[in-house]
Amino acid sequence: MKKLISILLVCLLLAGCGGTAATVETAEPTTQPTETAAPIDTEAETEPEETVAAGPARVLPDGVYTVDFVTDSSMFRANEACNGKGTLTVSGGVQTVHVSLQSKKIVNLYPGTAEDAQKSGAVWLEPAVDTVTYSDGLSDEVFGFDVPVASVGQDFALAIIGTKGVWYDHTVSVQNPVPQEGEYTCEVTLSGGSGRASVTSPAAIVSDGETLTATIEWSSPYYEYMIVDGIQYDPIQTEGNSTFQIPVTLDTELAVSGSTTAMSEPHLVDYTLTFDSTTLTAK
Repeated sequence: MKKLISILLVCLLLAGCGGTAATVETAEPTTQPTETAAPIDTEAETEPEETVAAGPARVLPDGVYTVDFVTDSSMFRANEACNGKGTLTVSGGVQTVHVSLQSKKIVNLYPGTAEDAQKSGAVWLEPAVDTVTYSDGLSDEVFGFDVPVASVGQDFALAIIGTKGVWYDHTVSVQNPVPQEGEYTCEVTLSGGSGRASVTSPAAIVSDGETLTATIEWSSPYYEYMIVDGIQYDPIQTEGNSTFQIPVTLDTELAVSGSTTAMSEPHLVDYTLTFDSTTLTAK
């Protein structure tokens, strides 16, 4: 009987060790130790994830723009000398952003997922050597990449691989386009208030290459001042409809307030201005 029990115990132990879990090698990250390699999920979701429509592609008029290069990680971003910016070039409707990275540790990019980057036939983006100059005057050579951008303001997948040979998934976007220095016009929409007021569209916009200033002409001569980001702006005209020059950002709902004397006493009314970058036209 003891011999039989011993045999049964051995069988039970063997059965418990028979299945071996798949192991995933943990690689040291390309940029910083806290970076996490793109895993292959061995436990599939029982229900598919809900997908959200990206909307129509936003393609800017041909030209060169300074843009924010927005990423999902502080480990993968534009070089600090560039203040988070990249240069977007649009030619024939094809959009490409050039971004200088922090060092030469990221050696290739891929417009897509880390999984797709490792498939046969995948074409990786090759680096260029950029020279960046920091605020203290020191310069450094880093890798820069030309990245295709299907739509301004929309997230897209961008995988990276570093000197360790491990691919990582990231999500990036290109936002806040500012055209080269010059004068432009841009379609603007107004919402809020009673719905009776309007502004002239397209509006005149001046770019210094880093910021934008728009001329806003109201459909009424009774606006005595505007407030944008807590700053008061006075009208620039002496007669006719109230006209102001205010700082603006394209493709963003800009909250403004206007003080109107059209009623029995002055009222501060809240509005929203939206400037459509796809309608930007050089004068």
